[in-house]
Amino acid sequence: MDKRRIYSFGNGEAEGSAGMVALLGGKGAGLQEMTRLGIPVPPGFTITTETCDEWSKAERKLPEGLFPELDAALARLEKASGKTFGTGENPLLVSVRSGAAVSMPGMMETVLDLGMNPDVAQTLERRTGDRRFVWDTYRRFVQMFSNVVANVPHEPFEKALHDAKARASAKQDTDLDADALARLTHEFKDLYRRHRGRAFPDDPREQLLAAIEAVFASFWGKKAMDYRRIEKISDSSGTAVTVQAMVFGNTGPRSGTGVAFTRDPSTGEDRLYGEWLANAQGEDVVAGIRTPRPVAEMEKELPEVHQALLQVKETLEEHYRDVQDLEFTWEDGKLYLLQTRRAKRTAAAAVRTAAEFLRQRKIDPREAVSRVEPRQLMQLLARVFDVKEVARAHKEGRVVARGLPASPGAASGPVVFNPEDAEAQAKAGKPAILVRRMTSPEDIAGMAAAAGLLTSVGGMTSHAAVVARGMGKCCIVGCAALRIDEERNLFTVGGREVRRGDRISIDGFTGDVILGELATQDSEVVEVVQGRRNAASSRVFNDIDMVLRAADTVRRLKVRANADTPQDAQVARVLGAEGIGLVRTEHMFFAEDRILPMREMILADTVPARKKALEKLLPYQRDDFIGIFRAMAGLPVTIRLLDPPLHEFLPETDAIQRAVAARIGMDLKELQERVSAHQELNPMLGHRGCRLGVSHPEIYEMQARAVIEAACLVSAEDVVVRPEIMVPFIGVARELEILRKLIVDEAERVLAERGEKIAYTVGTMIEIPRAAITADQISRHADFFSFGTNDLTQMTFGISRDDAEKAFLPDYEAKGILPENPFAVLDRDGVGGLVKIAVERGRMEKPKLKCGICGEHGGDPSSIAFCHKVGLDYVSCSPYRVPVARLAAARAALT
Repeated sequence: MDKRRIYSFGNGEAEGSAGMVALLGGKGAGLQEMTRLGIPVPPGFTITTETCDEWSKAERKLPEGLFPELDAALARLEKASGKTFGTGENPLLVSVRSGAAVSMPGMMETVLDLGMNPDVAQTLERRTGDRRFVWDTYRRFVQMFSNVVANVPHEPFEKALHDAKARASAKQDTDLDADALARLTHEFKDLYRRHRGRAFPDDPREQLLAAIEAVFASFWGKKAMDYRRIEKISDSSGTAVTVQAMVFGNTGPRSGTGVAFTRDPSTGEDRLYGEWLANAQGEDVVAGIRTPRPVAEMEKELPEVHQALLQVKETLEEHYRDVQDLEFTWEDGKLYLLQTRRAKRTAAAAVRTAAEFLRQRKIDPREAVSRVEPRQLMQLLARVFDVKEVARAHKEGRVVARGLPASPGAASGPVVFNPEDAEAQAKAGKPAILVRRMTSPEDIAGMAAAAGLLTSVGGMTSHAAVVARGMGKCCIVGCAALRIDEERNLFTVGGREVRRGDRISIDGFTGDVILGELATQDSEVVEVVQGRRNAASSRVFNDIDMVLRAADTVRRLKVRANADTPQDAQVARVLGAEGIGLVRTEHMFFAEDRILPMREMILADTVPARKKALEKLLPYQRDDFIGIFRAMAGLPVTIRLLDPPLHEFLPETDAIQRAVAARIGMDLKELQERVSAHQELNPMLGHRGCRLGVSHPEIYEMQARAVIEAACLVSAEDVVVRPEIMVPFIGVARELEILRKLIVDEAERVLAERGEKIAYTVGTMIEIPRAAITADQISRHADFFSFGTNDLTQMTFGISRDDAEKAFLPDYEAKGILPENPFAVLDRDGVGGLVKIAVERGRMEKPKLKCGICGEHGGDPSSIAFCHKVGLDYVSCSPYRVPVARLAAARAALT
């Protein structure tokens, strides 16, 4: 038997239901379900998405099997409506609307009033006695059919309408009389004939078939395809087409049309929210030709329509247990629903409604998790600009450049070009925007002090981007339009000079760079996290907390945070982190009181001299670890031993080199020679990570001692401590074997000296492809694996993460070579394949081997879904991404 292509609905009976979204599209399934619920819906039928797919594969030819079904469906529609399509004393006009399985608002096409021709117009004139209504409807149909079906441009029609209003001294189209509208309809038909070379079609069946094909074609239109690409929606299914009896909102002041949400889509407040127009059809509201009015104003002017709409709101929310987006029309005071679908909403509204439905037990935790997108949570954590101020800046031409929005938020302040000035501005209570070509670890204090960060080069996982996200700080990177002159303390953009002290604003949501200062404020959630606001007084914080607690009951993956300071650790804990997955010890050495002994250690030419400098660093490391252990009491803390090449800590400029030489008592020339000796042609693949520990074991010995001494001291306070020591950049099992013994020997010495028993583990970071391939050998010496996917991605692809995003990755994404930036979203086939191999081979040797991820991918929802799939135990991300990761891990468990 040939498959079914059409499902009808009307007069309380429906052949489809809400569960048939994939087949009938969102619009069709919604109409079928509303019909079942007894909500007034104009009768109609839906042609399936599978038919669209057939049409596309058959070189855009409608399947023969559709035509008998279409005739039968039209006959049912005529019976349900009591009207006849294209003829008779009670003519039937229809709308033809798109409706894909996944909502794509405004991306596809609609044709209204189809079936109109000269004979039908005459019949409707006699039947209604309203000549103006008839010709208003006719001219609307001709224009819409011409635009949508025949691809005749909009502009000539708009000009003709403008000229008609000018001739009649009419302010808007509702002021045109019947004669003016009749003339306009004939003008529109002439426009069609001139552009198409033939007369406007009068056969209603020909009109209907052409409109169905036009709606199918709109699924493959550029704007719809672009939308699917941006929103990551599959192209595999087509659109359904719904044909429905017209209800006329343009019959006079007691008719009209509108759109509404069952709750405020901006705030989530439980109130009917929307707009309406009297004496109008639906496209008038969408097109913005006339200014619509708030739904609240209907209560006085059209109380019966407003009350009916409120009843529909209650019925649909109770049934769907979610916020609905409605389209409606009323004709002579009678309400009809034309669409219901899940409402798109802001982050604040999504969280609030999910939490309220959860509290009211209308949904369970799994449903609550599905209602909020993980990325939406970042919007509730970041600083924000006032939207009116942003609009004004655009209007005044002050938005001068756009870079990559690396870390969301909003920041304003004076421009500075070096970290010292950023610190000085912060101390003066005037945080600045730190503008650099790129940042380095040496800039960390200035970065922490700055209100926001702006770089002209670098990508979404550059140093500036990674550190900014960890700090929850607004950051834009790779803003190539900037020409930075740090010597002269200025940058140029678009022919304008911006000097030190000039004020700018940066928008970490869009990547916009704006001249002048825009007021910003912390989000309510951040105020609670930082202890500046009581949690009980913050509805949004409690709503987020409720949704995340629901997520925690669903997810399997643990969520940790990357944190380098006690303050970061405390923030992470408040946001629900279940431990620290990465403490980058190198970040602890850049403070002013630590960088000098660090440089002494690196520049030393004997082991005793190096150990002497390390003794000065030991108390600093120990104190930092004490603070982190206290903040994470009872939770695991993974501490990565020194990783970056040593040259990053050394002075670069002559002035700093002179100062360092004087302070450590070294000849300047000798210092410069030693600095030069540490330079490497490719330092990121050179003397770094475990290679430092092998060459200079005293470095890792000092760090191991600092970790265990700190653990002993905190344990003595009756605080449970769970240290995990991680060796970076392992590529060969023998490296880890040697360094594990070094670490364990030093740890046991400390425990013996102090008479303590502290449980600790030693593991490694898998970030070299060879380590993943030989994971079975490496796991013999490791208690855990943590995947450093930033470097693993870099080395698997053989590309520089800092350069590729600027040089060629955008082209690769645009040409479909890579679906997404692999430094932002984990490459599942290549990098992910190595992760999968490492987990499998590591657990073949050690079945209970703990495996996690601590690269930037640990905060990306898609990457988290992959981590769940391959059986990792945890993900670790920046502190302010912990809520995102908790929710993403739960959604991964659902799918």
